[in-house]
Amino acid sequence: MNTKGIDIVALILVIVGAINWGLIGFFEFDLVAAIFGGMYTIASRIVYALVGIAGIYSLTFFGRIRGEM
Repeated sequence: MNTKGIDIVALILVIVGAINWGLIGFFEFDLVAAIFGGMYTIASRIVYALVGIAGIYSLTFFGRIRGEM
């Protein structure tokens, strides 16, 4: 099964999460909350959840990389 599209979406979401956490760590600024109107709005919670799911899904990259070696 070709999962290239899912892999790309997961990678983009992981990058968004990393940038957001970097902004929180360095500048105490939550970009997702700023864009979607607060940390507890439904839109922000959806983005946070999708980033979390993408992070968990990205763990499968290790298995695939290991299989290619």
